[in-house]
Amino acid sequence: MRGVETRIREIRHRIFREVARMAYHTEWSVEKRIEELPYEIIPGEVGNFRNDVFLERAIVGERLRLAMGLPYRSAAEHAPLSDNISAADKAETYYTPPLINIIKFACNACHEKRVFVTDGCRGCLAHPCVEVCPKGAVTLERTNGRSVIDQDKCIKCGRCADVCSYHAIIVQERPCAAACGMDAIHTDANGKADIDYEKCVSCGMCLVNCPFGAIADKSQIFQVIRAIQTGERVYAAVAPAFVGQFGPKVTPGRLRAAMKELGFADVFEVAIGADICAVQEAEDFVNEVPEKLPFMATSCCPAWSTMAKKLFPKHANCVSMALTPMTLTARLIKNQNERAKVVFIGPCAAKKLEAMRSDIRSDVDFVLTFEEMAGIFDAKHIDIETIPEDPEGVNDASTDGRNFAVSGGVAQSVVNVIKEKYPDKEIKIANAEGLKDCRKLLTMATKGKYNGYLLEGMACPGGCVAGAGTMQPIKKSQTAVNLYASKANHKTSSETEAVKELEKLVD
Repeated sequence: MRGVETRIREIRHRIFREVARMAYHTEWSVEKRIEELPYEIIPGEVGNFRNDVFLERAIVGERLRLAMGLPYRSAAEHAPLSDNISAADKAETYYTPPLINIIKFACNACHEKRVFVTDGCRGCLAHPCVEVCPKGAVTLERTNGRSVIDQDKCIKCGRCADVCSYHAIIVQERPCAAACGMDAIHTDANGKADIDYEKCVSCGMCLVNCPFGAIADKSQIFQVIRAIQTGERVYAAVAPAFVGQFGPKVTPGRLRAAMKELGFADVFEVAIGADICAVQEAEDFVNEVPEKLPFMATSCCPAWSTMAKKLFPKHANCVSMALTPMTLTARLIKNQNERAKVVFIGPCAAKKLEAMRSDIRSDVDFVLTFEEMAGIFDAKHIDIETIPEDPEGVNDASTDGRNFAVSGGVAQSVVNVIKEKYPDKEIKIANAEGLKDCRKLLTMATKGKYNGYLLEGMACPGGCVAGAGTMQPIKKSQTAVNLYASKANHKTSSETEAVKELEKLVD
C-alpha cells in the first residue's frame, strides 16, 4: 500500500511526529504526555475507524510505546502507558527483540485461508468447479444451480477458482501471512495472527500488508533526538533508496540541508559503502567460486542473508562475508570522525535487526526508516521541499553503488567490477525478489542448479525501494533511483574514492 494515503499511514505518521515532539520538548513530562496523546490522536467519543473509541485509543497507546522502543503489552496486562518509560529516555538504547510486533487486540482474526463462492456465481451449465474438485467439496444448489463449497471437505487447493470463467470463486488468505516469505505467521488460540520468531527475519512485509494496522515495529526516533540534544556528533548515513521518498521536489542537496537543520553533523550516502561492498564481493567471488564455493550469495540484504543461514545452514558459508553497505559506511564515517555516532536512515526494517547484532553495534548506533524521518521533519516544521540546497553537494558514489537500491542492482555492480578488473573471468548471475522466490532460488542452488553463479536476493519485491519503511509507489521509486544514479561521476564501484579505504574498513 506504499504511495496510498490510508488511515493506517496517517496514524503511523502522527505517532512518529508526536514521539519526536516529546523528545524535542524537553520541558514536557514524558510520562504525562504519553498518557494524553491517545486522546489527542483519537478525539471525541466515537471511534472513526473501528467504531470503538476505547479500542482505537488502546491501539494507539501500544503503537506509541513501540515507537518509543518499549516492549508491547497484551490486553491482559494492567499498567499505564508510561510504565517503565525511563528505559526509553536515554541517549542510546538499542533495539531489543522482538522487533516486529502484532498488537493482538488490533488484529481482525482473519482466516488463514479459505475458498468460497461469491454472489458472482451465475449457476452456469458447465460447472467446471464441480468437475475439478478432488474431494467432491463443490456441489450445486438445486434451486438455482449455483455452486456451494462444503468447508469440511475443502482442502483449499483453489482449483475451482482457477477454472471459474466468472471469477466467482475466490481464495482468500490472511494478508500478513500471504506476504510472509518465511511462513512465520500462524494463528493463535484466539484466532489472532501470531509470529514465530524462530522463523521471522524482520523484513516487515507483514507490517505493510496488514490492512488493519495491527503490526508495528519498534523505533529509535526518541533516542536519536536525545543523542543530538546531548551534544553528540551524530552523522546520518542515508540509504540509496532515499531518492523520491520525501517528495519529487526534494533533491539530495535539500535533504542534506534539512538533516543539518535537525542537528546532524553531516550526511553521507550509503551508496559509497555499496561501492566498497561491490568491490569486496567481486574479489571474494573471483577468489572462491567455484574452487572453494559452489556459488556465492550477496550479503547486503539482511533479511535475505538471515533467511539463507536459517534455512540452509550447510550452505551458510556461500553467503558473502562482505560487510553490508550500512556497516561499511558507518565504519568510514567513524574512521574519519572521532567519537561520531551514526544513524542509518533507510527503507528497511531488517536493518534494525542487523544493527542489534553485537558485532555491528560499535559501528551503527541507530537505525531509522524514511517514514520515521518524515515524522521528525514534521515535528520540527521543516518544509523539506522548499529548504535551500546545501552547497556541499553529494558524495562521490558511483552509478552502480546507487543502484543497489533496485532489484538486480547489487549483482550488476559486482559483475561490472569483475569485468573491469578480470575481463577474462566468466560470471553468471541469478536473482530473486521476495523471500518466497529467494527460498526457491537457494533451494535450486543447493541442488547444484546454480554452480558457479552469483546469486542476488532481495527480501522485498522490487528491492530496497520496496522496504517496509518506504512511502512512495515502488515503480516510481525505482525510476527515481535509476535517474539519480545515472548522474553519478563514476559508472562502476571500483572507480570511486571510497574504495581506497577498503582494507582499513574490513580489518
